[in-house]
Amino acid sequence: MDMQKALVKNLLAYAVRREIPAEQLCSLAGLSISALQSKNPLVITPKQLNDLWLNACHLSNDPLFGLHLGESMQASALGMVGLIIQHSSTVGEALTQAASFTHLITDLFGMQVTQHKTGFTIQFIPYKDGTQEHSFAFQQMMDLFMAYTLHEMDGLVLQLIQPKQVKLPFNSDHEAEYQRVLRCTALRKSKEYVIEFDKQHWNTPVLTANYELQSMLLQKVGAVDDTFGNIPNLRTRLSSYLLANAYLGIPSLEDLAANFNTSARTLQRKLQEEGITYQQLAESVRKSLALHYLESGTYPIKEISYILGYNELSAFTRAFKRWTGSSPVNYLKN
Repeated sequence: MDMQKALVKNLLAYAVRREIPAEQLCSLAGLSISALQSKNPLVITPKQLNDLWLNACHLSNDPLFGLHLGESMQASALGMVGLIIQHSSTVGEALTQAASFTHLITDLFGMQVTQHKTGFTIQFIPYKDGTQEHSFAFQQMMDLFMAYTLHEMDGLVLQLIQPKQVKLPFNSDHEAEYQRVLRCTALRKSKEYVIEFDKQHWNTPVLTANYELQSMLLQKVGAVDDTFGNIPNLRTRLSSYLLANAYLGIPSLEDLAANFNTSARTLQRKLQEEGITYQQLAESVRKSLALHYLESGTYPIKEISYILGYNELSAFTRAFKRWTGSSPVNYLKN
């Protein structure tokens, strides 16, 4: 799989969700959508990549477009997770494998994983002989990789992992948003790009079933869409986003709004203009997922309850009865 092309396609798909026409972005960057959609190899020049990032940030009015893209991407979006889990049984092994694939996606920096007494670090190191370290694309790609790597770890173990500290030369105007996306209040301004984790996560088992769950969701919603067609309504865009990332739970309205670079109030108002609230949308997604999981016959009811964010099986059963008029057990029988 051409991982650099996959990255650009994910960038365009996210831009479309942000109401930016993919055709316009490609035109401004001198890229061809038909070439991106074809199965033939495609060379994307540094200037094209830089122009793509510049215009994505400009048209979305979001200087942290790369950070938000990394937050929104599914762990399997770049085609690496399947390769990683074939050779990994723990998070530590998976990250070590992931580091060896970095060069297939970007020539701007490498990834180094180091274990120490109290934990382990992931460091993104600019290539010394590179001339693009201060390019616009470099900063956006670095933000994307830091957020995506954290998201990738979540997907491998099906839980939200919190770093001990993060080092990066962040803009102080955006410190709070970096803290939110990277789930770390211990943000240190530094010339290095480092995420540090507690040692307990190093040997956390990687479960193949989690990747299968992600793959099933991606097939259901077509998360990495090759068509970049017309921009759907907000309800459809948000539903697709929630479904594709549902293996990590349904986010709060505030977190979802931040990912789309808007306020919770504005997002709720726009949804209400389409005749629905965020709470109703989230319930609709949970119902769709519950039915999908049950009908797949792969997951026990208790596990489905946990995946959907219910602390108690009884709470999930009550919600399911409200949606369908039947309990999960009776639904399966019928």
